[in-house]
Amino acid sequence: MSGSVKVSQKQKLQLHQQLEEKQDFESSYYLSTRSSVSKQAFSTHKTSSHRLKASVKTEKRQEAVKLSPVPKRAKRTYLAMDKDKEVIGYVIPVFRANHDVVRSLMEAQEEDVTEEGINYVAMRNLFVREAREALDVKVEKKTRAKHVRESAERLEFDRTMEEWSEFRKKMHPDRLTHPPEFIIKPRGQTVWEGKTVRLHCTVAGWPKPRITWYKNNVLIDAKAHPEKYTAESTYNMHSLEIKNCDFLDTAQYYVSALNVKGEASSAATVVVKRFQDGPEEGLFHPKPHGFCPEHGVTFKTSIIDKFEVAFGCEGETLSLGCTVIIYPTVKKYQPDVVWYRNSVPLKPSKWVHTHWSGERATLTLTHLNKEDEGMYTLRVNTKSGFDTYSAYVFVRDTDVEVEGVPVAPLDVCCHDANKDYVVVTWKQPAVEGSSPILGYYIDRCEVGTHHWAQCNDVPVKYARFPVTGLVEGRSYVFRVRAFNKAGVGRPSRVSDPVVAMDPSDRARLRAGPLAPWTGVIKFTEEETTVGVIPGEPTDVVVTEATKSYVVLAWKPPEQRGHEGVMYYIEKCIQGTDTWQRVNTGIPVKSPRFAIFDLAEGKSYNFRVRCCNSAGVGEPSVPTGEIVVSDKLDLPSAPCNPVVIRNTDTSVVVTWGASKDVKHLVGYYIESNMVGTDVWTPCNNKPVKQTRFVCHGFTTGSNYVFRVKAVNAAGYSQSSSNSDAVVVQAAISVPARPTNVTLLEAVRDYMVLGWTAPTNNGGADIRGYFVDFRTVKGNVYGKWHEMNQKALTTTSFKAENLKENIFYQFQVRAMNMAGVSKPSLPSAGLECKEWTITIPGPPVGLHVLEVRETSVVVLWEPPVFDGRSPVNGYYLDIKEASAGEKGWKAVHEKTNKGKYMKVTGLTAGTSYVFRVRAQNLVGVGKPSAELGPILAQTRPGTKEIFVDVDDNGVISMIFEFSEIKEGSHFVWSKNYQEITDTSRLTIVTEGGKSRAIFNSPSLEDLGTFSCMVTNTDGISSSYTLTEEALLRLLDLSHEHRFPVIPFKNEMAMELLEKGRVRFWAEMEKFTSSCQVDYVFNDVIIEQGKKYTMKFDKSTGLIELFMDSLELTDEGTFTFNLVDGKAKGTTSLVLIGDEFRELQRKSEFERAEWVRKQGPHFVEYLGFTVTPECNVLLKCKIGNIKPETEIIWSKDCIEIAEEDEDAEKIEKKDSELTFNIGKISKQDAGIYEVFLRDERGKDKSAFNLTEAGYQAVMNELFRVIANSSSDVQIMSTENGIILYSNVTYYDENLPVGWLHKDAKIAASERVKSGVTGEQLWLKINEPTEKDKGKYTMDIFDGKDGVKRVLDLTGKAWEEAFEEFQRLKAAAIAERNRARVVGGLPDVVAIQEGKSLNLTGNVWGEPTPEVCWVKNDKELVSDNHYTLKFEHGKFASITIAAVTTVDSGKYALIVKNKYGKEAGEFTVSVYNPDEESKEKKD
Repeated sequence: MSGSVKVSQKQKLQLHQQLEEKQDFESSYYLSTRSSVSKQAFSTHKTSSHRLKASVKTEKRQEAVKLSPVPKRAKRTYLAMDKDKEVIGYVIPVFRANHDVVRSLMEAQEEDVTEEGINYVAMRNLFVREAREALDVKVEKKTRAKHVRESAERLEFDRTMEEWSEFRKKMHPDRLTHPPEFIIKPRGQTVWEGKTVRLHCTVAGWPKPRITWYKNNVLIDAKAHPEKYTAESTYNMHSLEIKNCDFLDTAQYYVSALNVKGEASSAATVVVKRFQDGPEEGLFHPKPHGFCPEHGVTFKTSIIDKFEVAFGCEGETLSLGCTVIIYPTVKKYQPDVVWYRNSVPLKPSKWVHTHWSGERATLTLTHLNKEDEGMYTLRVNTKSGFDTYSAYVFVRDTDVEVEGVPVAPLDVCCHDANKDYVVVTWKQPAVEGSSPILGYYIDRCEVGTHHWAQCNDVPVKYARFPVTGLVEGRSYVFRVRAFNKAGVGRPSRVSDPVVAMDPSDRARLRAGPLAPWTGVIKFTEEETTVGVIPGEPTDVVVTEATKSYVVLAWKPPEQRGHEGVMYYIEKCIQGTDTWQRVNTGIPVKSPRFAIFDLAEGKSYNFRVRCCNSAGVGEPSVPTGEIVVSDKLDLPSAPCNPVVIRNTDTSVVVTWGASKDVKHLVGYYIESNMVGTDVWTPCNNKPVKQTRFVCHGFTTGSNYVFRVKAVNAAGYSQSSSNSDAVVVQAAISVPARPTNVTLLEAVRDYMVLGWTAPTNNGGADIRGYFVDFRTVKGNVYGKWHEMNQKALTTTSFKAENLKENIFYQFQVRAMNMAGVSKPSLPSAGLECKEWTITIPGPPVGLHVLEVRETSVVVLWEPPVFDGRSPVNGYYLDIKEASAGEKGWKAVHEKTNKGKYMKVTGLTAGTSYVFRVRAQNLVGVGKPSAELGPILAQTRPGTKEIFVDVDDNGVISMIFEFSEIKEGSHFVWSKNYQEITDTSRLTIVTEGGKSRAIFNSPSLEDLGTFSCMVTNTDGISSSYTLTEEALLRLLDLSHEHRFPVIPFKNEMAMELLEKGRVRFWAEMEKFTSSCQVDYVFNDVIIEQGKKYTMKFDKSTGLIELFMDSLELTDEGTFTFNLVDGKAKGTTSLVLIGDEFRELQRKSEFERAEWVRKQGPHFVEYLGFTVTPECNVLLKCKIGNIKPETEIIWSKDCIEIAEEDEDAEKIEKKDSELTFNIGKISKQDAGIYEVFLRDERGKDKSAFNLTEAGYQAVMNELFRVIANSSSDVQIMSTENGIILYSNVTYYDENLPVGWLHKDAKIAASERVKSGVTGEQLWLKINEPTEKDKGKYTMDIFDGKDGVKRVLDLTGKAWEEAFEEFQRLKAAAIAERNRARVVGGLPDVVAIQEGKSLNLTGNVWGEPTPEVCWVKNDKELVSDNHYTLKFEHGKFASITIAAVTTVDSGKYALIVKNKYGKEAGEFTVSVYNPDEESKEKKD
């Protein structure tokens, strides 16, 4: 039986009339399909929520059966059935066309309607009217003969209508509208990188065409990327500008022109060439920044504050960030910031959040999974180029709920989705658990629901599984769980949603209508091959074969009739002729099918039959013998892992790839610390390369590594173990030396000094090499070596030089890895003899014990002492950012030693140091600057601590866990290395060094320090004072003669059933400790009345008694003996205390008998803690482990996975629900249920309305009572009254009153809250502000008032302090002072003239006077005193003599203050000094 569509004669007549009225404006496509319109003058009117349904009438019973229309392109079979479910025919589906899209586009073009004319409007109305007429559709069942007759009539009518249409077209040609046409097409271009390309075209057409540009068939949105593209349209000329081209812009560019008459397109190819030849650059390959003509600058990018290698755990949130500086700054210009994972750009999602603040780029990964592990890269794109930074992120598995189960698989994906099944794949996890993984369970969940259904009953070993039993058209997500002997592990992250639908159907749904913007509706005529049995399928092949299933695929038959076909699959065991149908129930709709329930190891043949409503076709050609087994073998083990040192916490592991492996997923690397049997995965996501950097190791520890490969079939055997490697930084050549300076010069030689490299490359500096060259004007000679043998010091005597010749020197350092780069050349140094008498600069400056507020500076004496020996040193300091004027002395008196501890530093600030030597002649030149030194404690730095062991031995201990091979501890006293072992014994084990005092005495007082060689200054010191020594000696005596300490003395408590427990707890003891239990001086033994316990693991001593009798009144004692240590603890129970305890014991025993079921001792109530947290609490009794305790809110049970479950706490017999800081969201009815086999109980608390208000009132009471008294604080702006509270709630009413009247807020008087401080600010107070101030805080009832009487003395003191602070601020700004210009000491030869000028400041201009030895000076012939411009005061002493020596001062004063600038003048006679030396 065939079905067809019947169109009434009235509908034909209407279409005929429409043709006569509108045919001049119909599109060519519409005319070509006129016959289809006459046959099928209907379309499904589709909305977003439902479809129009068609009716099918049968001849037998005239009953309408509702069918949902589907597109004809689906080629589906629609069977019509009677009530007995027998097939009686089939129905042709109703076609669909989205007229809403047509109508919305037409309305959007209202601006062009006037230009396009009445013809276009008529054509639009035609489409809209046809859409309305197509709503009423009738589908009738007809005989084949009637259908053939009506078809012939329709064909004849169509030919007539087509001839009439062609005639009318010739008589009335359409001269107004025409489709788009390219007059000038865009031309392809080839350009260099960094250039700008412009594509041009000219398009004609009416109505005015719309122009769209595409890149490789992807729409270009110029407005979304204005920095890259600019699209312009001027009249009929159109252009696309591509700015700052790079290699990725090489593509095929299309331009599309579209109007209601049709569409035209043209293509042009753009090729971008690189500047240089060579291999292809990667995505993050650095590229030089180019000039940006748009802004006229070259943008340069700096990425600072970079994120390091990060470690996260599944379920955590991890943030990565960098600060990006773009120079120069262009207003309103921002770079393009892109994040990548493993070179794939990341898109924002619920798992990935990116943020760009204009300066800092942040990537946040919420709820980490192992899929998030990988190399993360930040790429900053500017119009001049790009810069990148990368670091690896490791994601470790979260702790499993059951010990030994495997962790979650990862990367669950869906493939080959169709109507009948979906192939799910995944990757095996790195950790199998306590036993190998036996298989996997696959779960599915329909999108929009929360119900997970298990897809396989038997675990599958293969990491690929076809899931069947899906409902066509529905979307699903999948997850996978691993299974081993210990149980089933946690599920993986869910896959992306997938629709159970054939790819052709999905593509059609994604594509939408052919051309929705033109309003063209495509109609097709049904094929006339009705009732044809389909042919046989072809090319039946097995695409997948495992132990669990086989997947078949085939091509549909060429002969299939007018309708879609379905398939039956048949199997035959090899060696038999019996074919069995696999899918006996429902035919398969897709040309693919997965077959289960096959016997492993047996051979099968498969074939396929097609079927439709006409019948079942012939079978296909059999597949041939197929053996049910895994086609994919396990990978072979990787080869020979090799480990290379990298950093202090990472190593590089390389290995040989697995041989002959198919479909490799990747490799897992495992590490093992030598001495343990625990293997830990280094990566939780497989990597495909054969080199991997493993991070997160302990510095100085030994590790071995192994690698295993993985594919869909499973894991390979682990490779052989690598050689053990110590984790520490790889050795490299040292940094270059610095500060090459001249220390001494003679006629034919010079003494040079320099600073050792800041980084020794991980190995000790073995020596230095010095190079020199001559300098004549601006002509530099060649470099020559001065020493063939490496120098071991940081100074060198350069001999055999020529006098009065200038030389330059450079120095290179050497360690076991090689020679460093040379230092910067020194300045030109002239070789001539020095005649100076003061000492040279000290050398060898270095620092130890760098902390946030202190540092120890050490140095060596100068090479040149001058005319007399060095008798002291001066240490100078300045901040690194300060200029030369920023130097200041650390101390006033000379320092005799060669070290000094500088304190009072500011954390995070960098400092520079220098040292000057002094002899009898004077102070020499400063040393080379040391620094900058950052005042910051290195993370993990430990200090020296003093320990007294059990034997009373006193020692100092210094630990450094990251000690490297070749490093060792060096102990010093007063910063001189200890070589005499008579006082100290040094013992070093691993990263710990101990200095043991042999016989502590006053001789050992001093500063002891310890440093670790071959590090960046790891050191610490301890100063042993006399007081500390006496304390240590007392402690040593206590350890030699010990007393057993008790953590808890004997105590008593009542237990369940009225039992009495006596207990005590020791703090320190050994396993040989013994206990005697004594009652009234009689030792008691364990028996019926007494039960005794002594837990030697915790030191807990217990004595139990079932009940108290009258004879038990007395003293209970525990006597302890532990070697030479002893201890005793007792408890006295007599008189009223004993009788009260006996009564309570009997009561508790009675209560135990009464309370046999679960019950509430105290019902659910609330309390507000002093911290203002709201707690719901109750007490329960007689609870068993199986007793259920259920909390609910508003009749909804609080499950363990809910957020509120974390607020529930059970401690002993008390249940609490910690609401915390309460808000409206916490309102509701809270209930607690107790239930077990003995009974149940319930308690509720209504936290709504009155209950909620009661809680808030209690909260207000706690807050109000926590408020402090109102206090007064004066500032230079006014007076502040304030009170502090524990916590402040925004709903808490707080009012301020002045003289019992409410204070109105103004600019002068303001009230508010800062944190937990309530304040009232009175700016510029006056007499009107005096009086009583009251702070009124609502406490849930009346209120708590804090009163302050701001009158009398309180007002006077506050107002006086305000005026004083205000005046002080003014006076400080204007007081007289000496701001500079005067030295501290002036040394001048007798007979010389002395002139000094001091800089003075003050407002008003200060008065100035000079004094000598506290006597004022006046201007005369000897003293000339001047004061110029109100700023400069000078003194001139003509022909000074020894009488002029003394203490001088410049005194300045004005009405705001007075200050004196003091200095000392020392006049000396050279002849007298020389005579004294001869004597």
